[in-house]
Amino acid sequence: MHKDRGLVSIWFFIGVLLVAYGVLILGSSIYDISNPAEHPVVLSELHAGVWMGVIILAIGSFYSYRFYPKKGK
Repeated sequence: MHKDRGLVSIWFFIGVLLVAYGVLILGSSIYDISNPAEHPVVLSELHAGVWMGVIILAIGSFYSYRFYPKKGK
C-alpha cells in the first residue's frame, strides 16, 4: 500500500461508517428496551441489537483509530 501524502485510506471511511451504524443500532436497541413492544419478538431477552451495536461500534472505532490520516508522513 502506498503511503503518499494527501491520500486517506478507504479503511478510515469504512471505520467512520461502522461507528455511525453502531451508534444508530445501539441507540435503537436501547430505545426498544426502554419501550417494549406489546408482543415481543422470540428471544428478545438476549438483546441482540445491543450486542451487535456494541460490536460494530468497537470494530468501527478500531478502524477509525488505526487508519486515521496522520500529518507529517
